[in-house]
Amino acid sequence: MEEEEATVMGEAVTIASILVPMHTRFILIDTSHAGNVGATARAMRVMGFDDLVLVAPRWANVLRREETIQRASGALNVLENARIVATLDEALEGMNHLCATAMTPRDFGPPTRSPREHFAKIPQPTSQGGIAFLFGSERFGMKNEDVYRCHVALSIPTDPGFGSLNLASAVQVVAYEWRLALGGYAVQGATQDAHHADATQVAGMLQHWQDSLVDIGFLDPAAPKKLMPRLNQLFNRAGLSEEEVHILRGIAKAMSQSAKGKS
Repeated sequence: MEEEEATVMGEAVTIASILVPMHTRFILIDTSHAGNVGATARAMRVMGFDDLVLVAPRWANVLRREETIQRASGALNVLENARIVATLDEALEGMNHLCATAMTPRDFGPPTRSPREHFAKIPQPTSQGGIAFLFGSERFGMKNEDVYRCHVALSIPTDPGFGSLNLASAVQVVAYEWRLALGGYAVQGATQDAHHADATQVAGMLQHWQDSLVDIGFLDPAAPKKLMPRLNQLFNRAGLSEEEVHILRGIAKAMSQSAKGKS
């Protein structure tokens, strides 16, 4: 694959470099609601991330609170692996690309970009570090001094007249965009692909229908015209599965039984 070049913070990087595996960490600072911690764990888990660090949360036992566990909806491995630390410095250990999340524009500090825009330009990761997404408290957001430490301030594009996002909702959007940037997941079909009926099965079903249509008086065998070839073409366009052929034969059987029962 040909690599496209972009310039980020004065240096040329390749867009393809974003596909390189990079350790990802989500950091919640001064979180006050236990439910948001659980919902964040769920948002991370569905996107395949499990490194969660809480900086000075309101509740020391927040990872074990009932509301946290309930809102995690089964993402217990994220809660079990999560850490609580006293300072942001501890939470950032090992991270080399820091992304603040700030809905309120700052006059000073790192550039403000949408997640998708920034992830297309992110500097090439190293094997020694990782990327950290920082989220502030529910009431006040991130402190200026914390934003200033970051390489970018991510702003989720929302309705200008109503830009208030729940903390866990913001985590979900960022986690989704980052997972897409890493290559995403394939959509899993709800059911297995049906087995298409072969020509012999379709022909047998058509013969069954022909007999039934005669039984109910819809088809005159003495003057069939082009009814059966037209039905043949209709069923060919439908691309019938084996199960659908069985259903149609069941209908034909019921038509014949009904007609014979009235005679």
